[in-house]
Amino acid sequence: MIIGFAAFFMMACNTKNETGSDLKKENATEMGNPADVQVNEGGVFKMKGLPYAYNALEPFIDARTMEIHYSRHHLAYANNLNKAVEGTEMANMSIEEVLKGLDPENAAVRNNGGGYYNHNLFWEVLGPDKGGVPQGVLADAISRDFGSFDEFKKLFTEAATKQFGSGWAWLVVGNEGKLSIISTPNQDNPLMEKLGNSGTPIFAIDVWEHAYYLHYQNKRKDYVEAVFSVVNWEKVTEKYSAAIL
Repeated sequence: MIIGFAAFFMMACNTKNETGSDLKKENATEMGNPADVQVNEGGVFKMKGLPYAYNALEPFIDARTMEIHYSRHHLAYANNLNKAVEGTEMANMSIEEVLKGLDPENAAVRNNGGGYYNHNLFWEVLGPDKGGVPQGVLADAISRDFGSFDEFKKLFTEAATKQFGSGWAWLVVGNEGKLSIISTPNQDNPLMEKLGNSGTPIFAIDVWEHAYYLHYQNKRKDYVEAVFSVVNWEKVTEKYSAAIL
């Protein structure tokens, strides 16, 4: 089912907001338009859309990888999640509520709900012409909990590169606003409390091979370094500020 972009683009999980109609044209490239990627009819968890075109993160993340990653992998997680929650009380929950109360034995929701949430966060904390270092309260918290931004980056890169096989590296806000770095396998994430995880994720890097292999092959560390060149630290700071309220 095709719906208007203004309704589609700003859907957060199963809610809708309005946005400018000119954004659809701005994000159209020869690789296609992320606004055209939509879940199967009837699905309650929607594709939130990308706030940039597939080629907007080049040369750090190439357009072909972005197009495949978003329109195939992420879309598959969303469609499979919708199948898994259909007819259950989870269809009326936010994705955060679903994951926090997750039964770890429910593999369909664990894998696809995690994949849906994780990718939504990943796209949100990246952006063209970003990178650099965080400022303000997040910079202060990083210095407090890791000693310096350089030390944080080193530890985060280690977590991402040493995660065996597919998975994610996370910056998480815990009790009293304390920051920590964790990694999770597959599509697990810090919201899955029954797996022993806890905290609010505010930044993540996807280290599944499909996230980087076309351009970086087996050089995961080079890919992680490249991602730091497109981190939207303003958005990460916004998420940190919300988490410590």
